[in-house]
Amino acid sequence: MTTLHLVPDDLRQLYHVHEWRNAAGVLKAACPEEWKDLIAVLREFRLLKSEIRAQGGNRSLISRRLDGAFYARGWQEKNFSTAILVDKQRFESPTHHVDCFKGRVALEIEWNNKDPFFDRDLNNFRLLFDLRAIDVGIIVTRGSELQRIFNRLGKGASYGQATTHHEKLVPRLDGGGGGGCPVLTFAISERLYVEDL
Repeated sequence: MTTLHLVPDDLRQLYHVHEWRNAAGVLKAACPEEWKDLIAVLREFRLLKSEIRAQGGNRSLISRRLDGAFYARGWQEKNFSTAILVDKQRFESPTHHVDCFKGRVALEIEWNNKDPFFDRDLNNFRLLFDLRAIDVGIIVTRGSELQRIFNRLGKGASYGQATTHHEKLVPRLDGGGGGGCPVLTFAISERLYVEDL
Protein backbone atom coordinates (compact mmCIF):
# COMPACT_ATOMS: atom_id res chain seq x y z
CA MET A 1 0.00 0.00 0.00
CA THR A 2 1.23 3.49 -0.83
CA THR A 3 -0.11 6.94 0.00
CA LEU A 4 1.29 8.70 -3.09
CA HIS A 5 -2.28 9.27 -4.29
CA LEU A 6 -2.48 11.99 -1.61
CA VAL A 7 0.03 14.11 -3.53
CA PRO A 8 -2.05 16.40 -5.77
CA ASP A 9 -2.21 15.35 -9.43
CA ASP A 10 -0.67 18.60 -10.69
CA LEU A 11 2.47 18.02 -8.58
CA ARG A 12 2.74 14.42 -9.75
CA GLN A 13 2.74 15.79 -13.31
CA LEU A 14 5.51 18.32 -12.56
CA TYR A 15 7.77 16.27 -10.27
CA HIS A 16 8.92 12.67 -10.03
CA VAL A 17 7.48 11.72 -6.63
CA HIS A 18 8.60 8.76 -4.53
CA GLU A 19 7.88 7.77 -0.95
CA TRP A 20 9.13 5.44 1.73
CA ARG A 21 6.89 4.19 4.55
CA ASN A 22 3.76 6.13 3.55
CA ALA A 23 5.40 9.53 4.00
CA ALA A 24 2.67 11.42 2.11
CA GLY A 25 0.03 9.99 4.46
CA VAL A 26 2.09 10.88 7.53
CA LEU A 27 2.62 14.42 6.29
CA LYS A 28 -1.00 15.07 5.35
CA ALA A 29 -2.46 13.57 8.53
CA ALA A 30 0.12 14.43 11.21
CA CYS A 31 1.70 17.61 9.81
CA PRO A 32 -1.08 19.43 7.92
CA GLU A 33 0.49 22.91 8.10
CA GLU A 34 3.83 21.67 6.77
CA TRP A 35 1.97 19.66 4.10
CA LYS A 36 0.20 22.84 2.91
CA ASP A 37 3.51 24.73 2.85
CA LEU A 38 5.15 21.97 0.82
CA ILE A 39 2.33 21.88 -1.73
CA ALA A 40 2.31 25.68 -2.08
CA VAL A 41 6.09 26.03 -2.51
CA LEU A 42 6.32 23.22 -5.04
CA ARG A 43 3.36 24.59 -7.02
CA GLU A 44 4.95 28.04 -7.22
CA PHE A 45 8.42 26.81 -8.20
CA ARG A 46 9.69 26.97 -11.80
CA LEU A 47 13.15 26.05 -13.04
CA LEU A 48 14.47 29.21 -14.68
CA LYS A 49 16.95 29.22 -17.54
CA SER A 50 18.56 32.37 -16.09
CA GLU A 51 19.35 30.59 -12.82
CA ILE A 52 20.78 27.52 -14.55
CA ARG A 53 23.08 29.73 -16.61
CA ALA A 54 24.16 31.88 -13.63
CA GLN A 55 27.58 31.34 -12.10
CA GLY A 56 27.63 28.89 -9.23
CA GLY A 57 28.84 29.56 -5.77
CA ASN A 58 28.48 28.06 -2.34
CA ARG A 59 24.78 27.52 -3.01
CA SER A 60 23.03 27.90 -6.34
CA LEU A 61 20.33 30.47 -6.97
CA ILE A 62 17.91 27.56 -7.41
CA SER A 63 18.66 26.11 -3.96
CA ARG A 64 18.53 29.53 -2.35
CA ARG A 65 15.18 30.34 -3.95
CA LEU A 66 13.68 27.05 -2.76
CA ASP A 67 15.07 27.49 0.75
CA GLY A 68 13.84 31.09 0.79
CA ALA A 69 10.30 30.06 -0.15
CA PHE A 70 10.20 27.72 2.85
CA TYR A 71 11.86 30.27 5.17
CA ALA A 72 9.16 32.79 4.19
CA ARG A 73 6.61 30.30 5.53
CA GLY A 74 8.31 29.94 8.91
CA TRP A 75 10.70 27.05 8.18
CA GLN A 76 14.28 27.46 9.39
CA GLU A 77 17.70 25.89 9.08
CA LYS A 78 18.10 23.69 12.13
CA ASN A 79 20.98 22.14 14.05
CA PHE A 80 20.05 19.49 16.58
CA SER A 81 22.00 18.90 19.77
CA THR A 82 21.80 15.15 20.34
CA ALA A 83 23.49 12.80 22.77
CA ILE A 84 23.09 9.34 24.27
CA LEU A 85 23.02 8.95 28.05
CA VAL A 86 24.21 5.62 29.50
CA ASP A 87 24.38 5.28 33.30
CA LYS A 88 24.86 9.04 33.66
CA GLN A 89 27.63 9.05 31.07
CA ARG A 90 26.87 11.32 28.14
CA PHE A 91 28.00 10.46 24.60
CA GLU A 92 27.63 13.19 21.99
CA SER A 93 25.81 12.01 18.90
CA PRO A 94 25.95 14.94 16.49
CA THR A 95 23.66 15.15 13.48
CA HIS A 96 24.08 17.24 10.38
CA HIS A 97 22.04 20.44 10.14
CA VAL A 98 18.77 20.31 8.22
CA ASP A 99 18.22 22.83 5.39
CA CYS A 100 14.58 23.52 6.32
CA PHE A 101 12.74 22.45 9.46
CA LYS A 102 9.27 23.17 10.80
CA GLY A 103 7.10 21.37 13.34
CA ARG A 104 8.39 17.81 13.12
CA VAL A 105 9.35 17.84 9.44
CA ALA A 106 12.91 17.93 8.08
CA LEU A 107 13.46 18.98 4.47
CA GLU A 108 16.65 18.89 2.41
CA ILE A 109 17.29 20.59 -0.94
CA GLU A 110 19.84 18.60 -2.95
CA TRP A 111 20.20 20.45 -6.23
CA ASN A 112 23.84 19.93 -7.24
CA ASN A 113 25.87 18.21 -4.52
CA LYS A 114 27.79 14.97 -4.84
CA ASP A 115 25.47 11.98 -4.57
CA PRO A 116 26.88 10.74 -1.19
CA PHE A 117 24.98 13.70 0.30
CA PHE A 118 21.86 11.54 -0.13
CA ASP A 119 23.40 8.99 2.24
CA ARG A 120 24.09 11.74 4.76
CA ASP A 121 20.52 13.10 4.49
CA LEU A 122 18.87 9.70 4.82
CA ASN A 123 21.08 8.73 7.76
CA ASN A 124 20.28 12.05 9.41
CA PHE A 125 16.54 11.49 8.91
CA ARG A 126 16.86 7.96 10.33
CA LEU A 127 18.69 9.15 13.44
CA LEU A 128 16.37 12.13 14.06
CA PHE A 129 13.32 9.87 13.60
CA ASP A 130 14.74 7.27 16.00
CA LEU A 131 15.36 10.04 18.54
CA ARG A 132 11.74 11.21 18.09
CA ALA A 133 12.80 14.63 16.81
CA ILE A 134 11.03 14.32 13.44
CA ASP A 135 8.04 12.45 12.05
CA VAL A 136 9.00 12.61 8.37
CA GLY A 137 11.80 13.69 6.03
CA ILE A 138 11.54 15.30 2.59
CA ILE A 139 14.17 15.61 -0.13
CA VAL A 140 13.76 17.92 -3.12
CA THR A 141 16.24 17.15 -5.88
CA ARG A 142 16.35 17.14 -9.66
CA GLY A 143 15.18 14.68 -12.26
CA SER A 144 17.87 12.91 -14.26
CA GLU A 145 16.37 14.05 -17.58
CA LEU A 146 17.33 17.67 -16.80
CA GLN A 147 20.83 16.75 -17.98
CA ARG A 148 19.57 17.24 -21.56
CA ILE A 149 18.64 20.85 -20.75
CA PHE A 150 21.96 21.47 -18.99
CA ASN A 151 23.86 20.09 -21.97
CA ARG A 152 21.88 22.24 -24.40
CA LEU A 153 22.65 25.34 -22.30
CA GLY A 154 26.38 24.53 -22.17
CA LYS A 155 26.18 23.74 -18.43
CA GLY A 156 26.42 19.95 -18.67
CA ALA A 157 29.86 19.84 -17.05
CA SER A 158 28.52 21.73 -14.03
CA TYR A 159 25.74 19.18 -13.54
CA GLY A 160 27.43 15.82 -14.04
CA GLN A 161 26.16 12.29 -13.50
CA ALA A 162 28.01 12.03 -10.14
CA THR A 163 25.87 14.78 -8.67
CA THR A 164 22.53 14.59 -6.92
CA HIS A 165 19.59 13.50 -9.04
CA HIS A 166 16.63 11.19 -8.57
CA GLU A 167 18.17 8.08 -10.16
CA LYS A 168 20.86 8.18 -7.45
CA LEU A 169 18.35 8.72 -4.62
CA VAL A 170 15.61 6.14 -5.25
CA PRO A 171 17.82 3.00 -4.86
CA ARG A 172 19.20 4.37 -1.59
CA LEU A 173 15.71 5.08 -0.30
CA ASP A 174 14.25 1.74 -1.42
CA GLY A 175 17.29 0.00 0.05
CA GLY A 176 16.31 1.26 3.50
CA GLY A 177 18.77 4.17 3.73
CA GLY A 178 16.29 6.16 5.82
CA GLY A 179 15.58 3.29 8.20
CA GLY A 180 12.13 3.57 9.72
CA CYS A 181 11.75 7.27 8.92
CA PRO A 182 9.00 8.01 6.39
CA VAL A 183 10.59 9.93 3.49
CA LEU A 184 8.94 11.74 0.58
CA THR A 185 11.01 12.86 -2.41
CA PHE A 186 10.29 15.27 -5.23
CA ALA A 187 12.51 15.50 -8.30
CA ILE A 188 12.20 18.58 -10.49
CA SER A 189 11.26 17.50 -14.02
CA GLU A 190 11.76 19.23 -17.35
CA ARG A 191 8.06 20.20 -17.28
CA LEU A 192 9.03 22.89 -14.74
CA TYR A 193 11.63 24.47 -17.05
CA VAL A 194 10.96 28.06 -18.15
CA GLU A 195 12.92 30.00 -20.80
CA ASP A 196 12.91 33.32 -18.94
CA LEU A 197 15.79 34.89 -20.90
